[in-house]
Amino acid sequence: MTRSNRRPRAQEAMLGLISGYWISQCLHVVAKLGVADALARGPRAPDVLAAQLGAHGPFLRRVLRALASVGVFAEDAKGRFRLTPLAETLRSDRPGSLHDFTRMIVDDYNWQAWGALEHGVRTGELAFDHMHGRPLFDYLAQHPEKERVFAASMASISGTENAAIARAYPFGKLRQLVDVGGAHGHLLAAILRKHKKLRGVLYDQPQVVAGASQSGFLAGADLAARCEVRGGSFFDAVPAGADAYLMKYILHDWDDEKCLRILGHCRDAMAEGGRVLAVDHVIPKGNGADWGKLLDINMMALPGGQERTRDEFRDLFARAGLRLTRVVRTACPLSILEAVRA
Repeated sequence: MTRSNRRPRAQEAMLGLISGYWISQCLHVVAKLGVADALARGPRAPDVLAAQLGAHGPFLRRVLRALASVGVFAEDAKGRFRLTPLAETLRSDRPGSLHDFTRMIVDDYNWQAWGALEHGVRTGELAFDHMHGRPLFDYLAQHPEKERVFAASMASISGTENAAIARAYPFGKLRQLVDVGGAHGHLLAAILRKHKKLRGVLYDQPQVVAGASQSGFLAGADLAARCEVRGGSFFDAVPAGADAYLMKYILHDWDDEKCLRILGHCRDAMAEGGRVLAVDHVIPKGNGADWGKLLDINMMALPGGQERTRDEFRDLFARAGLRLTRVVRTACPLSILEAVRA
């Protein structure tokens, strides 16, 4: 009889789940160091990488070895590390890069808030507010460099989503579209490029849209001629008179009461026959794996929002004087929820 040196399967799987944050931190470190960019031209030895990136060679090697064990990087017979398809997503110069999202989501202010998750679950207080003494977006406004990385991370994770959203809905039938909370305009640019007669308004906090020109998403004479950039708070008002008000990853940031304020402003501002277009995860029923269910906990811990089911969206819209007319699935995990005046 032979003895297995492996743990029982359930225990092995649970240990992987429990230690998941080890991988998150390793990914955060290599993203901040720029390891994937440094390996873009081919395999490198850890000591060479360390000298180039300002790191400690033996420690860097151990981090790379750990990540190689889960498919991020690969070590060859000479002890050099190379990129794998997973590692390619960490390159900052690739479409769909997750480099900035990796830097943001495990940054100290987010990490610390997750450390207070138990406090939040016990008390109902937002973990982020408990740790930092202020709401997430107030914190970002007071830390411009972190807010810049946050905005870049939203563009990062949206890289593979925006084209799918632009294709999924008949935006070309609209005259004017307001991108509410549109950051630097990455989604609006994708929609305007596909729908040549559409005009757009990028609307977000003044310090956020101030970075739109530097980000380059709306660069080019054609886009610039069809897009206006305006600063303001969607809790106070939104630009009036448009056919549609688009909100991607906005309603999920906020609790119902704050969402009702935003939706109410959109309802009051939109032209006759206008509509609200919310782009978010729609949480499915059942026990199946869905990244939105995990993202929901991030929203609970940080800004205090939530991911919602179709029924929850319908009820939220109804309370705001809107009627959910359809849910348009896209080729990415997000759906477009269309609502009109009730």
